[in-house]
Amino acid sequence: MENKPSGLLCRLFGGSLVKQIMLGLVAGIALAWFSKDSALAVGLLGSLFVSALKAVAPLLVLVLVISAIASHKQGQKTNIRPIVLLYLLSTVFAAMVAVVVSHLYPQTLTLSSSNIDITPPSGIIEVLRGLLMSMVSNPIDALMHANYIGILVWGIGLGLAFRHSSDTTKTLLNDASEAVTWMVRLVIRCAPIGIFGLVASILASTGFEVLWSYAHLLALLIGCMLLMALVFNPILVYWKIRRNPYPLVFTCLRESGVTAFFTRSSAANIPVNMALAKRLKLDEDTYSVSIPLGATISMAGASITITVLTLAAVHTLGISIDVPTAILLSLVASLCACGASGVAGGSLLLIPVACNMFGIPNEVAMQVVAVGFIIGVLQDSAETALNSSTDILFTAAVCQAEEQRISQQA
Repeated sequence: MENKPSGLLCRLFGGSLVKQIMLGLVAGIALAWFSKDSALAVGLLGSLFVSALKAVAPLLVLVLVISAIASHKQGQKTNIRPIVLLYLLSTVFAAMVAVVVSHLYPQTLTLSSSNIDITPPSGIIEVLRGLLMSMVSNPIDALMHANYIGILVWGIGLGLAFRHSSDTTKTLLNDASEAVTWMVRLVIRCAPIGIFGLVASILASTGFEVLWSYAHLLALLIGCMLLMALVFNPILVYWKIRRNPYPLVFTCLRESGVTAFFTRSSAANIPVNMALAKRLKLDEDTYSVSIPLGATISMAGASITITVLTLAAVHTLGISIDVPTAILLSLVASLCACGASGVAGGSLLLIPVACNMFGIPNEVAMQVVAVGFIIGVLQDSAETALNSSTDILFTAAVCQAEEQRISQQA
């Protein structure tokens, strides 16, 4: 009899996480439908889950990057360069897709004179300045405020320094990495409960009535993201692995995209991607660096959001745009997307930078940002799902391509 609770816990925490998440999703929808007050109350479970992910992710990134670089042997490839290339190509392609689709189905916005107390970057120079300042941030401050660019810089620097340390020190770093990873797995197993609380509280507090006024804009945004996730990303993956990419694509969307959809934070989804990379048996020296790096520069969804909403403002104001300007917008949107923070709504504050290209005043640009927040319940969720699932997708594609190359040479 004493073993029964242990067996029950093993079954509870050892089953399919995806199935448990879907069960939590259905339960959250049902609770919001039948009891709004109860749904709002269980929202605490969702907040605790997201907070736990955000708390453990910065420490995980720092420890993993230090350990991976410190333990790296001379001559051992990490394949970071081709992964970064895929990240950047995907982000630029996403902006171009958004330009083409926005020209085929031009959108207009209902702009008002509402004021929003948010200060966006004033231009690309400020975006670049913010990136550079993040790189030289104090490491403790970077950990406290989840500044992943700063964490990566310190992780790489300390990792290079520890490469010259004793084997005992490297063993300690590896043990610390395993300990933090164990904590992350514990948090991730709570995802079904957290998503149950998130879905129930979101549906109970906002509903989807407000989305109907911008249904066409929302459909265009999500349509562009689906095009990237199901057409262009698979093409890039096929380019690397030279076989049917869709089994890998669907695995990443199911196991990474679903969680990211509800947490709405690429940064918070880093532990999820790390765990998936481990299950896929990818090279730890590679994914321990590429996954956190992807959370800062792999921003196809953000690129789509910035481009579509900027062009919607352009069409609303009757501003004409030629092909060279559209291409330039793609590049600007890609650069802005790489500077977007890995938190919910981070890409929206960079829309005024792109709007500035067309002489759109900041007051009007901030109204476009307000529209983004109105539809953000679904827009930001879909954006994050695309961003985060792309990180693990391209990492897996490059790692598998390298394994194929080695096996062919053997």
